[in-house]
Amino acid sequence: MKIFIAEFIGTFWLILGGCGSAVLSATFPETGIGILGVSLAFGLSLITMAYTFGTISGGHFNPAVTIGAWITGKVKPHTLLLYIAGQLNGALTGAAILYILVSEKDGSIGNFAANGYGEYSPGNFSMYPAFLTEFLMTFMFVLIILIVTKSEALKKVSGIVIGLALTLIHLISIPVTNTSVNPARSFSQAVFVGDWALDQLWLFIIAPIAGSVIAGICYRYLINKHLEDDQYSQSV
Repeated sequence: MKIFIAEFIGTFWLILGGCGSAVLSATFPETGIGILGVSLAFGLSLITMAYTFGTISGGHFNPAVTIGAWITGKVKPHTLLLYIAGQLNGALTGAAILYILVSEKDGSIGNFAANGYGEYSPGNFSMYPAFLTEFLMTFMFVLIILIVTKSEALKKVSGIVIGLALTLIHLISIPVTNTSVNPARSFSQAVFVGDWALDQLWLFIIAPIAGSVIAGICYRYLINKHLEDDQYSQSV
């Protein structure tokens, strides 16, 4: 149950910190944090939880990351569903608290930082570029995680590298899809928005999972053997 609890709390904090900054800044525009502020909020939320729970569960807080780690053998098959259950429940709890906070103002939650394409994309991007963006961003995110957590030379700073990677991903893709790269994050917001968000949720489940699967395969068969060379760890 340590894995479940760690992933629950970490994903809860990621949703409350990341989606919370997006939703509350939209509700109170005078805060003016913008895309940079929201991107940093996601990155900082991940960094704090990665160092808090990384030694317990690996600090995934994202089903796509867990699936990528499972493909590489870093997650045992019998714990896979435990990870995802913790992540989904943590995300829903974070979204529920955020819903209470936002609906208290005027009863409206707006788009609630839900992910979308077409008319629900911040930049009106269609389904195809949205899918490609989510696929590529997740592929790079999972690949970065797998590599920096493998290298002994990078382990102490891996949480910072991963958090900065998530920040950069948000800076790139918020205008396209509001940035998912995390099915739990998309699911939790869509549940409270309903309607169009649930109709489009499939893309923000399939594209990140596809990206994580390809990242896991690339790591396992093309990259891992090179990282096992001691010279790599000493030269980074």
